[in-house]
Amino acid sequence: MKVLITGSSGQIGTNVGLALLERGDTVHGIDKRANTWTDRIETTLLDLSKCAPTDLPSKTKYDVVLHLAAYAKVFELVEHPERAMENITMLFNALEYCRRTKTPIIFGSSREVYGDIHRWITVEHEADFIVAESPYSATKIGSEALIYSYGECYGLPHLVFRFSNVYGRYDCDAQRMERVIPLFIQRIANDQPITVYGKDKTLDFTYVDDCVQGVVKGIDALVGGKITKATVNLACGQGASLLDLVNMIGMCLGRTPQATFEPSRPGEVTRYVADISTARELLGYEPTTPLSGGLPKAIAWQREVGLLRSEHFAPPCTLVEPASLPSAGQPIA
Repeated sequence: MKVLITGSSGQIGTNVGLALLERGDTVHGIDKRANTWTDRIETTLLDLSKCAPTDLPSKTKYDVVLHLAAYAKVFELVEHPERAMENITMLFNALEYCRRTKTPIIFGSSREVYGDIHRWITVEHEADFIVAESPYSATKIGSEALIYSYGECYGLPHLVFRFSNVYGRYDCDAQRMERVIPLFIQRIANDQPITVYGKDKTLDFTYVDDCVQGVVKGIDALVGGKITKATVNLACGQGASLLDLVNMIGMCLGRTPQATFEPSRPGEVTRYVADISTARELLGYEPTTPLSGGLPKAIAWQREVGLLRSEHFAPPCTLVEPASLPSAGQPIA
């Protein structure tokens, strides 16, 4: 199979690209930056927000395009809303390429399309697009609509994945995007203070291997014709608050977190736990790594690549609020 990945130097793109190469597929990447982690993914350096669809690689006929290129930090787009428009432009260029070459497309959307869940709606077909909570969520809503229109007007096969807080291997590229889990791990390990925006904010953290499992199953299903158009939540299906996250990291590192708690920032979702029944039924997706199991793996990887040293690990610590920490794998109601 031949797969073209946009945003191939990002966390999901790198992990999926390497997984596909391992099983013998051909992978070509498009990104405006070289890959920080590996040189195994052949990459064309191209800014999709400043090019034309005809600038995408044309010598090879690909079986599928995995479109992941985007500015993906919610509050960053609140501060820089012009980047929301660049997200739409990147998606349009990928879509036009797929329309002209008759190539199925898989799109990396987000749980942000559901908005701030006061209704606790996380079933794919029940998403309410009337109110966009942030410019970032608006880009994902608009991009999904554009993809669905290409399916209707041009018969373009497509699969939309709504990701949720993917973490783990290759997520520490701060120049590209500062992510909460690697940031908290490194600061807590170094006894540095952290600011937690939304103490009780409850999110669905997805370990990267579970995400890769789902994406690869989706690629096979779309290319194999098992599905021609679908929208799927891809997450762990369990919730944890940011306070729980901080405490778990502290326990794994044997450190007492120096945490300051502030209200959630504008545009940020304060509660999301995914309904993953569609992913299970349609793709045979089954996540295997709850947050309590994924954090030690994420920390071990940081240690393996030299981001953490042996002195970062100390005897067991006290928690910020011990009573709030759930047992392993326990969802937050």
